Amino acid sequence: MPKIKNLSDACKVSFSPDGPISEETLERVRALLDEIRPLDLGLDNEAQIARTWNSSTRQQNGRRGRGGPNQYAPTIKYLHIHECESFSMGIFCMPPSSVIPLHNHPGMTVLSKLLYGKLHAESYDWIDVADPTDPLKHLKTRPARCVRDREMTAPETTILYPDRGGNIHTFRAITPCALFDVLSPPYSAENGRDCSYFQKSSVKEPSVVLPSEIDSSEVVWLEELEDHQPPEGFVVARGLYKGPVIRR
Repeated sequence: MPKIKNLSDACKVSFSPDGPISEETLERVRALLDEIRPLDLGLDNEAQIARTWNSSTRQQNGRRGRGGPNQYAPTIKYLHIHECESFSMGIFCMPPSSVIPLHNHPGMTVLSKLLYGKLHAESYDWIDVADPTDPLKHLKTRPARCVRDREMTAPETTILYPDRGGNIHTFRAITPCALFDVLSPPYSAENGRDCSYFQKSSVKEPSVVLPSEIDSSEVVWLEELEDHQPPEGFVVARGLYKGPVIRR
């Protein structure tokens, strides 16, 4: 049986519309995800290109604009594999220098495996400064703590949770790379799980009192972009998934 089918079957019994059933079942899914290789997903040729890629032989990426050939960011491809009410699976294929901007996964648990290549990951968790007299939703910026700021080299698997593990993150491709995501539950605007994008801000909210155990030098203030819209220039194109098909 294809490894992706084993993974999908495990997800069907491990995840619910509310997320992972237990930490034990989540670890079972992670173990199976660890076994997935580019070959299992129809990405063996792309992985080979990534292995032989180097910065001195790279070609220009990006769409030509009035400001020059690299005015726009390189286009990322998304390969959709499967989605149901409990989980979704898909792959982001990122050319060198492409960026997935800072975004969140509200109420979601996300397993991510870097299948091939190298990228830089930066992730944050909100700092809990809730105050009933000054709800956070009214703040222009919110304080967050950096959880990860480092390079990742394939193969590597990470897990983020609704309130920890770096639920807000951004990726920058160093080489051609592919990131395989399993989300539980999947994004759903009607269920309050719409994706929001953020940018770092120099504005600090004077009314916010940080917890005493938080070092202010470690705090980053994040501002949510309007109407769940990504930054200008961020482009994701639908790619063709060439691996085994997952039936509902």
